[in-house]
Amino acid sequence: MKLTSDLHVVGGGYFGFGLSGYLDCHVFVLNSGSELALVDPGMGMDRDFDTILDHIRGDGLDPSKIRKLILTHYHCDHIGAAAEAQKRLDVEVYASAFAAPVIREADEKAVALDVAKAAGFYPDEFFLPPCPVDVELVEGDAVKVGNLELETFETPGHCDGHLSFLMRGGDRTYLLGADLVFWGGKVVWQNIHDCRIDAYADSMFKLEPYEFDALIPGHLQISLTGGKAHLDAACAAFRQLGVPPNLL
Repeated sequence: MKLTSDLHVVGGGYFGFGLSGYLDCHVFVLNSGSELALVDPGMGMDRDFDTILDHIRGDGLDPSKIRKLILTHYHCDHIGAAAEAQKRLDVEVYASAFAAPVIREADEKAVALDVAKAAGFYPDEFFLPPCPVDVELVEGDAVKVGNLELETFETPGHCDGHLSFLMRGGDRTYLLGADLVFWGGKVVWQNIHDCRIDAYADSMFKLEPYEFDALIPGHLQISLTGGKAHLDAACAAFRQLGVPPNLL
């Protein structure tokens, strides 16, 4: 589904547009014309990645032009299909330097898959396949996709190793925020080992000085204009010594 000249949403589940697997995050293709990149390939259950590839082709895009797979963080609804995507598309895989060893080793405890299964959030039969990571990203790194440039921000809080990106060079400025902040200034608080209020606040305040048009989150509503207002709302909640409302 083409959102702008630069951005397509090609997957997503129950907390999205119902385009692919029930548990998939939003799956995005960045389109520079000459080169494509895939952001967070989803959970990878059943044949769900086939559905994502079908949507890419249905939007008139050639999957063979996808040269980069960008992983925002290591939760399974975002990286479960990473190994399959890497093999089928023969792409370079990008992730944070913190998350890279976890993704390579498929460390299910580090990604909180064990507690997610115990809570009934993920099915017992799911396992996380290991995936190579070619490029380890840190704060300030630039990722280029044709004429598009993504500035890397380390934004822990939802989990350690979480990345957000400001994308420039297209028809607007985008915050590819993954699970950092959602419509209305909501966030995702979870009772897992690396979800931390202080880190969440610091990540919001880090991005507050930057202007952007579009908020592109990992789930639910997408704001193509006025996106900065949602991050500002979350910052306001933290400044009142409270916490933003929970999406769940």
